[in-house]
Amino acid sequence: MDRVLAMHTFVRVVETGSFSAVAREQSTSQSAVSKQVAALERHLGAKLLTRTTRTLSLTEDGERYFENARRLVAEVAEAEGQLRRGEQQLTGWLRLAASVGFGLRVLRPHVHSFLAANPGVRIDLQLNDGFIDLIEHGIDVAVRIGNLADSTLVARRIGSIRRAVVASRAYADAATAQRPMPKIPEDLKDHPCIVYTELRSRNLWDFSTSDGSKVSVRVAGPLQTNSSEILRAAVVDRVGIAYAPTWLFQDLIASGDVQVLMPGWEPSPLPLHLVSPPERRHSAKVRAFSEHLSAALEGLPTCC
Repeated sequence: MDRVLAMHTFVRVVETGSFSAVAREQSTSQSAVSKQVAALERHLGAKLLTRTTRTLSLTEDGERYFENARRLVAEVAEAEGQLRRGEQQLTGWLRLAASVGFGLRVLRPHVHSFLAANPGVRIDLQLNDGFIDLIEHGIDVAVRIGNLADSTLVARRIGSIRRAVVASRAYADAATAQRPMPKIPEDLKDHPCIVYTELRSRNLWDFSTSDGSKVSVRVAGPLQTNSSEILRAAVVDRVGIAYAPTWLFQDLIASGDVQVLMPGWEPSPLPLHLVSPPERRHSAKVRAFSEHLSAALEGLPTCC
């Protein structure tokens, strides 16, 4: 059995959802494709696919094997392509991960421009506000905001994220003499605050001033969430005040629908990194995307 060919065939069967489609790609018969997959299953000692006359689905073992197999097949294709073209064109899959809000509001246009510049590349963009294991999910490169925990991942800092305390204009317009809008961090204790739970400090908000003064205040409110998009919507809906990256509200701040509060007190910027599993550090696609995104954010010390 040609293991690389069998692995490629298995990956394409899963991607297309069809033995017959892969048979047409390979100019062979459907039974030949089925035999390749069956031979791979015998070699691994595990059933990878559940097949009926109408459906095709991955088994639990198949799901675990598929991501690794797809990455290996892509690496083989990339290595061969670079030799044939003298490394002039990137090819194959690049799997990216980022938080939902950052992916939608910052990363998206740079992914599109990277694809336009590299027509041989296909991108699988995974957006999730929670922590994901890059190796387990077959991710080539991920955007991470904040200080990194010690790990075996290879990290490259590409910028910083500016943060601010924000509220909707409607919320500010409803302020009263009994409860005016906050001017210093301590004033936040008198207001409902929306807590983003993916932040390590959660409801402990840190501030500093240009003269080096620092203060932390513990806030409370009716809503906490692990979703940056829910945080944004809650601010717009006047649920309360948020402590968030400015990119999440950039358009609303520009339109005046959201206001930055306490301009003299600013949260410290958060570092912005690209991280990769160590085995992907030499990937031409990972290097190219890292350079592309770094150049797009260059010159902006607090990128968004």
